[in-house]
Amino acid sequence: MVGEEIALGPGRVDLLEFIQATGSLRAAAERMGVSYMRAWNLIKYTNRSFREPLVEVARGGKSGGGAKLTEAGKRAHALYRRMERQCCSAARSSWADLRKLLAE
Repeated sequence: MVGEEIALGPGRVDLLEFIQATGSLRAAAERMGVSYMRAWNLIKYTNRSFREPLVEVARGGKSGGGAKLTEAGKRAHALYRRMERQCCSAARSSWADLRKLLAE
């Protein structure tokens, strides 16, 4: 969170991955099952939450537009995924104990 705004979370990181894979905000939105406007707003809010933008977006037209992660975006994505792995590792034994309490 940055103030009242979500800076980065699972959905936004997924969107970054789809942008990286497709080179297109529209294609990334389609893969996520969200509207282009929703994806655009997520990127806009995410970019303004960081010191440097995480995504550069070029509007369509004759050149076709596109989107790509900046170096800051690649770094933020990698750090977020590393934090996820660290959290899962730290919680592994507690998760195993909790699973024992679940109905089968």
